[in-house]
Amino acid sequence: MPVNLSIKNVPDVVAEKLRKRAAKHHRSLQGELMAILEESLADRKVLTPGELLSEVQAMGLKTPDESVIFIRKERDARSRR
Repeated sequence: MPVNLSIKNVPDVVAEKLRKRAAKHHRSLQGELMAILEESLADRKVLTPGELLSEVQAMGLKTPDESVIFIRKERDARSRR
């Protein structure tokens, strides 16, 4: 059975950022809050160091310069969401 939650005393600055984020994603405040909660609670696979190394090698990264380019590309993609 669904539960109703409420957040009290949200600072104006935080509420405004949430409104902008919701508008950016074409969601209501309620929808945006639900998306944030679902994303933060999603089961994410934790990689072992060996698995992480395998994934990095599979991407073909060989030099520090390539990793900087890759990280910037990922950050840019996330900021457009």
